[in-house]
Amino acid sequence: MTKKVVISFPDGEASRPLIYELIKKFDIMVSIIKADIDGGRSGKLVLELDSDSEHIRQAIDFMQQSGVNVSPLEKKISYDDSKCVSCGACTSACPSGALSICAPDWKLRFQPDKCVVCKLCITACPLKLFHIEFAD
Repeated sequence: MTKKVVISFPDGEASRPLIYELIKKFDIMVSIIKADIDGGRSGKLVLELDSDSEHIRQAIDFMQQSGVNVSPLEKKISYDDSKCVSCGACTSACPSGALSICAPDWKLRFQPDKCVVCKLCITACPLKLFHIEFAD
């Protein structure tokens, strides 16, 4: 099972070896997706935890009991439609059909409900108009 979470460290807790503890105590593979730590004092990490569901639950409980705030990660793709030239490069990369160009105006249409956040549009767009937004 894979679960993505945002963890927020209170002041003074960011210097502790939390990732090591998760790996050692709960046998979890941890990928750091994004980190914003303020000089070892406080900060946020976006983590992907990979293990069985019981180990992940135990690890989340452990972090919360240690004073670390744990929230599920929600992410979505957004793009700057004001700069889009509707070239169609992203539509050919989109496996879910969330991006399309159709008559009569031949403008790019984005259907966020179909998006699976595969991130292929980010690399396909020659103008770099696509971005991932994380909400916690």
